[in-house]
Amino acid sequence: MSMKISTRQVDGVTVVDCSGRITLGEGSVTLRETVTQLLSKNQKKILLNLAEVNYIDSSGIGELVSAFTTVRKQGGDLKLLNLTKKVHDLLQITKLYTVFDVQDDEAQRSSRLARFLPRKRWIGGSPAALPKFPFSGTGGDSVRPSHPLVTLPA
Repeated sequence: MSMKISTRQVDGVTVVDCSGRITLGEGSVTLRETVTQLLSKNQKKILLNLAEVNYIDSSGIGELVSAFTTVRKQGGDLKLLNLTKKVHDLLQITKLYTVFDVQDDEAQRSSRLARFLPRKRWIGGSPAALPKFPFSGTGGDSVRPSHPLVTLPA
C-alpha cells in the first residue's frame, strides 16, 4: 500500500492526514514534497496526523526528522498527532519520542492548535546559553549536549 496524503486547515494550522506506509521511495518522497509545498505557501504550523500510518521504516523515520528540522529552520513548528501503537513504540525505541511534540487527540487539542504552544524549552534560557564542550580530534571545535530539551507538562 502506498502513502496517501491530504491536507486541511484547522484554526490556522495545516493538518496533514497521512495513511499507508512511510517507507523508502514513494512514501518518504510524498511526505517531503508535501512539507516543502506547505513551507513554500508560508504554512509553517504543521500537524502530521499519523492515525492511518501502519508502518514506518528507517527511511521514513529519517524523513520525519528531516521534515521536523526543515520546518524548524524556516521558523515553523511540526507536531505529530494520533500515533498508532507501532509508530509510538518505534519512536520510543529510537528515543525520538522526546524530540517530537506528540498530540493525542485533535479535538481535545483544538484550542491549543491556534496558539500552537511549544511544549519544550531550552535549559538555561536559550541555545546560546548552553556550555560548549571540546570534541576530541577536531582541533578545538565544540559541540553542544545531545539532549538540551526538557519536556514540560501540558
